[in-house]
Amino acid sequence: MAYLISEECISCGACEAECPVGAISEGDGKYVIDPEKCTECGACADVCPVGAPEQE
Repeated sequence: MAYLISEECISCGACEAECPVGAISEGDGKYVIDPEKCTECGACADVCPVGAPEQE
């Protein structure tokens, strides 16, 4: 299952820079992951300071 970014997101952008497939973009108040592009690699979760990316 693809990753989702929870409401815990602080919009720091760390996850966007780490995504190898460009599935993460800045949304309204938090970053969002395109489930069609997400390869479930976990790179976003590894760098997030608040643990916002979670597997569905």
